[in-house]
Amino acid sequence: MNRRTPKKPPQDLSHLAPILEGAEVPEEHKRAFTTEEIGLLPLTAFVGKIILVESDRQLHQAMHVLHEEEILGFDTETRPIFKKGVTPPPALLQLASHKDVYIFQLAKLADKAVLTELLASRHIIKSGVSVRDDLKGLKQHFEFTERRFVDLGEVAKRLGMMTHGLRNLSANLMGVRISKGAQCSNWAREALSTKQIVYAATDAWISRELYLKFSDMGVL
Repeated sequence: MNRRTPKKPPQDLSHLAPILEGAEVPEEHKRAFTTEEIGLLPLTAFVGKIILVESDRQLHQAMHVLHEEEILGFDTETRPIFKKGVTPPPALLQLASHKDVYIFQLAKLADKAVLTELLASRHIIKSGVSVRDDLKGLKQHFEFTERRFVDLGEVAKRLGMMTHGLRNLSANLMGVRISKGAQCSNWAREALSTKQIVYAATDAWISRELYLKFSDMGVL
């Protein structure tokens, strides 16, 4: 007799989408965007200062600066692996401040636990997309209790929007296109290429910009 494995109930991620009561977005932001539409938009990338954090000394310097921020763009990059059921920990953690982007090469850092205080801070908002998966990956490196994380995709879902991913939200809310050309590259390599560095920085930067856009719209 075959027995079906009962489906797990969908996880409640509302804590990652703390929208204001009664918040709505204009109807034009609720529709889906086609690949063709996005392809016609101007390509954008982060053009500010990018700081590669490759040593514990640089890590402590970065923490000193980032703890002064109120909102950080948040993202991770993981080396692609084409084996079912195997997910390596993230190779990179990216955090965008109001002017710079910090890229942490996690394999090079012995004192990664220093990051726990920042990730657990109640005073700093960390904004990204697919945040739950990123946090799960980071916990393969070190344990921490996450606080004040906002998942922009979950925010969009709660608002009835059809665009949930970073690329689609960038097109919808900011009228720009971000490159996905380096998405499946080897993020664990010791020396990252310029293309990888700009790609990783752009994802964190645009995550912060999208949070600010939602905030300006009276949603967050």
